[in-house]
Amino acid sequence: MIALIQRATYGCVRVGGESIGEIGPGLVCLVGVAQGDGPDQARRLAERVMNYRVFPDEVGRMNRSVRDQGGGVLAVPQFTLAADTQRGNRPSFTPAADPADASRLFDVFVTALRESHPGGVATGRFGADMQVELVNDGPVTFWLEAPTP
Repeated sequence: MIALIQRATYGCVRVGGESIGEIGPGLVCLVGVAQGDGPDQARRLAERVMNYRVFPDEVGRMNRSVRDQGGGVLAVPQFTLAADTQRGNRPSFTPAADPADASRLFDVFVTALRESHPGGVATGRFGADMQVELVNDGPVTFWLEAPTP
């Protein structure tokens, strides 16, 4: 599983013009699921997202996690992260998990986030045409993985 995390001062996801998830300062987390991923990868990725130190401490070093900061997490499913872009000018989505598995594992990921960060997690909607808005703080963006065994 893959998460592209962005430190943000604001994040919002809309479907059909309606805001369905919004955070203030925290992380916007785009999540991709690959074939062969399972619940263990989903829980491990959630743990990495919650503990990854991307927020500055009192001397400006990235030593604080979103949990330390008490910030929000906006988790947005994004199957395109699992694309194969190694050749040509068009991505191949062969490596991406099928939608039913990906939806189930996204839910496992979100549940794990919420268990470790009650009240601070908003989400996009799996399979929907979403518009994601954010103000990237820094900018700070990292690619995290919980590899398929």
